[in-house]
Amino acid sequence: MQSQQPFNIIILGTGGQGQITLLQILAKAAMTAGLDIKTSELHGLSQRGGSVEVHIKFGKEVHSPLIKQGGADLVIAQEIQEALKGCYFSSKEKTNFIINDLLIPIPGEKNIGKEYILQTIKNFSKETILIPAQDICQQKLGTSVTAGVFLIAFASYKKLIPLEPEIIKKALKQVLPQKYLKINLDTLNLVREEVDTNLP
Repeated sequence: MQSQQPFNIIILGTGGQGQITLLQILAKAAMTAGLDIKTSELHGLSQRGGSVEVHIKFGKEVHSPLIKQGGADLVIAQEIQEALKGCYFSSKEKTNFIINDLLIPIPGEKNIGKEYILQTIKNFSKETILIPAQDICQQKLGTSVTAGVFLIAFASYKKLIPLEPEIIKKALKQVLPQKYLKINLDTLNLVREEVDTNLP
């Protein structure tokens, strides 16, 4: 890591999408890289599909776990509407968004259109990348449960986070139960193939 400043990531999604697991993987990867780490979890009725927001900061020296307004380097959103919450933490000068192309209807509420959401986020971000991680994982691996790992692996392969894919791989092996390891390692390999051939 070149900068003396911590690298700040917000991960957004709904209950059941695995934000806490992604946080653990990134924390373990940063630890393997010899970095100082602070994390925080903010969530409501996560078991009922409510919002889940996690913060992770890593670098040479980190003092506070919470990311301030405009302080995120990267926002990873596992659902399009949840991505809007990242605008509070984003800066047009430095914040990249990686968004899973998934829109989960809110019961009893009128959903905001995808194009409107993306245009709004573009006004607050350096770059906005929409990825059909859910669909790619389902089509290529037969399951969509690893869409979150797909997103953080994509960030690593595209150098949007200062953690190499090999370090992410080591973290997967340390964090995940054995029965889930193969499908997640397959996801890591799939991302490499997709970045080389299909994804921007």
